[in-house]
Amino acid sequence: MDRLRAIEREGLKTNLPAFAAGDTVRVMVRVREGDKERLQAFEGVCIARRGADINQTFTVRKISAGVGVERIFPLHSPSIAEIELLRKGRVRRAKLYFLRRLAGKAARIREKRGVVVPETAEKQEA
Repeated sequence: MDRLRAIEREGLKTNLPAFAAGDTVRVMVRVREGDKERLQAFEGVCIARRGADINQTFTVRKISAGVGVERIFPLHSPSIAEIELLRKGRVRRAKLYFLRRLAGKAARIREKRGVVVPETAEKQEA
């Protein structure tokens, strides 16, 4: 069992921002098209996190062309190039599934006041 845990620890990412349900995130996903690879951004509200260690996943919801789109990402997946925290949300739940039935202004999430979103090193250099 210890060997299994050691192998799992090798696959863990360390450069992840501290985000929770209610936070707005931009996930840069590696997309392979033929022999080329590019990054595609998926920006939305994190509505859930589940699991632990290597099995941890999070769900991001966005509105695209008036239609709600949800995507579940494995947190430590090699197909995720970067996760950028854009906004901290002020919520009182761990799972925000109730946002699915809300539309327009009712689906907004208040921003946490007094919390500074840390910028990545790449942004500070530019």
